Amino acid sequence: MNGIVWLGDEGDPTWFPPVSQALDEPDGLLAAGGALTPARLVCAYERGIFPWYSDGQPVLWWSPDPRAVLFPDELRISRSLRKVLRRGKFVTRLDTDFAAVIEGCAAPRPSAPGTWLTAEMIFAYRHLHDLGLAHSIETWQGDRLVGGLYGVCLGRVFFGESMFSAATDASKVALVRLMVEARARGIVVIDCQVPNAHLQSLGSRSIPRTDFVQLLHEHSRPHEPGSWKAL
Repeated sequence: MNGIVWLGDEGDPTWFPPVSQALDEPDGLLAAGGALTPARLVCAYERGIFPWYSDGQPVLWWSPDPRAVLFPDELRISRSLRKVLRRGKFVTRLDTDFAAVIEGCAAPRPSAPGTWLTAEMIFAYRHLHDLGLAHSIETWQGDRLVGGLYGVCLGRVFFGESMFSAATDASKVALVRLMVEARARGIVVIDCQVPNAHLQSLGSRSIPRTDFVQLLHEHSRPHEPGSWKAL
């Protein structure tokens, strides 16, 4: 692949090229190859890099510019969503069924029948969850999981990966719970990776990659692995 670095299985498994070397087109493509080991994933997130690829491709590593982020105090909750929250129609839980959440995120959707969550990625993030570094925020209706999101937490940064909804507003309810947890745990920023209209309507905004990397330098360490279930 022209213009990007190939990461082989030899040498330092935590090395990445500087994010300033990422391509402008496609926006943010930085490197390819390498295995999705916990050490490599953690080092990637600390540098503002994340994996995103499809079956049949090598692992592709990205660091887009600008970067979409959501600051906990900037979440926008619509009037209709406030009504849903007040009615108590849903219950939210943390880290009680990470596997089901990531499988829900991987399931085909009417607007996107394929999935970018390969079996390799699902295995890798479940491993991070077992290590206490990846977490699920779940929306339940009775004994049925109807929505949720998952991501990686390093220090005071939560790197959102994906969300799903099998009931109206279920993923939004999970996002509200994430913001509650972020404030309680001192998380200062949620990484949303790339801009999209849905998250922008909820308060996300784009910042220069250099500003995002500075936030990571200030807040992504130390890591405090562990389940969120107890709090």
